[in-house]
Amino acid sequence: MPKLNLSHRNTTPFLEPDDCPSQLEQKLSSQHQRPQVRLTPSPYISDKALAKRWDKLSTLTDKSVLLDPQTQDNAELYNKNIEHFIGTVKLPVGVAGPMRVNGIHANDDYLVPLATTEAALVASYNRGSQLITAAGGASAMLLNEGVTRTPVFLFDSLIDAGQFVAWIVTQFEHFKRIAESTTSHGKLNDINVNIEGNHVYLVFEYQTGDASGQNMVTIATNEVFHFILDNSPYTPVEAFLDGNLSGDKKANSHTLRHVRGKKVTAEVHISRELVEKYLHTTPEKMARFGQVTTTGAALSGSIGVNAHYANALAALYIACGQDAACVSESAIGITRMEVNPSGGLYASVTLPNLMVGTVGGGTGLPSQKACLELMNLYGNGKAKALAEVAAVLCLAGELSIVGAFCAGHFSRAHQKLARD
Repeated sequence: MPKLNLSHRNTTPFLEPDDCPSQLEQKLSSQHQRPQVRLTPSPYISDKALAKRWDKLSTLTDKSVLLDPQTQDNAELYNKNIEHFIGTVKLPVGVAGPMRVNGIHANDDYLVPLATTEAALVASYNRGSQLITAAGGASAMLLNEGVTRTPVFLFDSLIDAGQFVAWIVTQFEHFKRIAESTTSHGKLNDINVNIEGNHVYLVFEYQTGDASGQNMVTIATNEVFHFILDNSPYTPVEAFLDGNLSGDKKANSHTLRHVRGKKVTAEVHISRELVEKYLHTTPEKMARFGQVTTTGAALSGSIGVNAHYANALAALYIACGQDAACVSESAIGITRMEVNPSGGLYASVTLPNLMVGTVGGGTGLPSQKACLELMNLYGNGKAKALAEVAAVLCLAGELSIVGAFCAGHFSRAHQKLARD
């Protein structure tokens, strides 16, 4: 069958019409002159360093927008979170809820802060949250926890790799003591071995308490890594602290069946009357939409099936001081909607990669701490509850957006709330 080409453009899209070969060469060639603006080499926060940076930047933008008086007063608080600091960016924060969560660790009606610049997003999660609450709340269960780091060791032959592994499997208790000596919260639970030819990948899996834990597991694994290099009777040709098997900040299919961070599932039963009242559609239409879009996800090569977990998690992570880049892995999972035996709607979500914490990272910064405090989820003992809240928030968003598509309201809502 001939391939259809609907484009009538004859020009190469990345070239301007007047780009002759010499101009193209000039634009793309290396330039070695000194930069016009050179900032202070020190990455740390101090009044002197800030003043030097803004001496160079003040001609480009209004200093007071990024470095307002409150930000300047709190500048020292950011020393463990940022380098080459020049100020803070203000994002609008909305609140969705009340959202009733009936979880193993989270049991309350939550008002959930969401930081975003996308119109209609908070309104959508607010509608889904209120629907869940009207239905009596969503059940939520944390299923598993684990954060990984995966060093890799390269050998000359499979024989050497096999002998190395035979030694490694006798060392777990010793590795555990070394790793846990670097942290008061982390626990080394397991080490899995993956051999690929003459390469050996070790998957170190930790529990990280109430911290999200990426830095914690990196530091702990680094200590064991260097112990192995110094003490293994079988010396690798080369080794690296991470061999990219952990799935860190990358969507991957492995953790869809396992865990990275916190694995949570949540469900809700909603009566036909509530579906019609809040979403203006029917359980049958929502279930049918789920079936069709599951096929669409398979055709696109999607990992997991969901409508828009990333919207909820990005807004929640930014508001609450989480590592926003982890949305790339956290936003995979499975949404399922069915007509239940009573003719209502059954909906569930399962998220195996929720990278959340209530201590460490950005959680202690003023605005982020305040957002966690709105949910009474700041500090020790709260991370498991935050993971269950995050899962139910995703469930609320799935209900709302699927309802909007089924009722034909999706475009209308964006036109109304995102108009210029």
